[in-house]
Amino acid sequence: MDLFERKDPGSPPARTPAPLAERLRPRSFEEVLGQEDLAGPDAALRTAVERDEVASMILWGPPGSGKTTLARLVAEKTRARFVAFSAVLSGIKEVKEVMAAAQQGGRRTLLFVDEIHRFNRAQQDAFLPAVEQGTIVLIGATTENPSFAINPALLSRCSVFVLKPLGEADLVRLLRRALEDPRGLAGHRLEVQEDVLRALGSRCAGDARRALNTLEAVALLASGGGGPREEGERRDGPVRVVTRGDVARALQRAALRYDKTGDEHFNQISALHKSLRNGDADAALYWLVRMLESGEDPLYIARRMIRFASEDVGNADPGALRLALLAREAFESLGMPEGALALAQAAIYLAGAPKSDSVLKAYERVLQDLSHGEADPVPPALCNAPTALMKDLGYGREYQSAHDSDDGTVDLECLPARLRGRRYYEAKPVGQESALAARLRTLEEARARQAAARRGPGASTSAPRPRRSPE
Repeated sequence: MDLFERKDPGSPPARTPAPLAERLRPRSFEEVLGQEDLAGPDAALRTAVERDEVASMILWGPPGSGKTTLARLVAEKTRARFVAFSAVLSGIKEVKEVMAAAQQGGRRTLLFVDEIHRFNRAQQDAFLPAVEQGTIVLIGATTENPSFAINPALLSRCSVFVLKPLGEADLVRLLRRALEDPRGLAGHRLEVQEDVLRALGSRCAGDARRALNTLEAVALLASGGGGPREEGERRDGPVRVVTRGDVARALQRAALRYDKTGDEHFNQISALHKSLRNGDADAALYWLVRMLESGEDPLYIARRMIRFASEDVGNADPGALRLALLAREAFESLGMPEGALALAQAAIYLAGAPKSDSVLKAYERVLQDLSHGEADPVPPALCNAPTALMKDLGYGREYQSAHDSDDGTVDLECLPARLRGRRYYEAKPVGQESALAARLRTLEEARARQAAARRGPGASTSAPRPRRSPE
């Protein structure tokens, strides 16, 4: 029968059933999966709801983790008036109207705002008076980090509850429930083995909604089409076996949760950077490919690897910086997907390269001195003297060129007077930096010998002039 065909001339049009994810939405805290810290028997949120002592809150979690479900359970348990908004579809004008009605009505209102991070800071300020007075109980749902997405003044007046992606075991339990529940697919005569459910759950990135939507699509494929049925309506015919192939066709590709401006962007680039630093080439490759497949800008990743080559490898392997630069150049020439291999090559090399953060720490030590006002004039000996006046002022008078010394260095103080003896760069005995450290020590010792010779017989030449690091 056609989906839009009436069952008989006098009956109303057939109602299209709600999606499986909506039909299976938990009706009690006991049915909530994967969020025991919030919905478990002794959880603070559940206890507050059951006592009808709910305060304003922010529910923060990834898509399909149960934020809207928890908000609806709060609404069902509380005696407050419940109003739901989506920040995508509603403006602050509608929200203000609800808050005004709540103030006039004298009844506490529970206001649920989905994707509250879509409201800007000024719009979020509109909630403050009503939240402070207790006229409304605000429940905001967001996939973004509240520390950055929610106005600090509003955030300080709300409890933050963190929802986690569902684990594979919880997703399998949810899918099995969907197959057995009369609200779900119990009447569809489907046989799904545990390994098929695990395959489906493992590719949904902890997203319950995606898992259920995919299962519904799988059921449709396994039945040969025919569309959804009304809740409780049974299908006749033999049991249909759902295979991994059905799952693969329904999914097409694994769900990759990512937002190029949100938490996952920063979390995953941090994971890549720290995997490289730890010398774990396999983990570095995983995060690199995952970011690329999620739609991250490959040149952004290339820039981060160039930075890594200086920040974490440095002079322990100067070739790392060259390879990182070449990888970016190769990608710019080839694009995706061929250029991705150059980025992968660079990532593997950077992971295996000897590590030294001496360059980064030296840079930070200089910044520290500058922040403390250590910015005296350039020593006169280092200044050029292109005019007679500048020569008369002593510019360049005591300068000596290192090219004129057999040691390749001269006893010339190149730092401002207040910073004499300061040591910024501390080379590590790692990789090629070992040779660089030895060379720098040789130059320092040569300058010490020259200084001792200038001071006259008996002066010590056994060690270079002591140098100190910034406080």
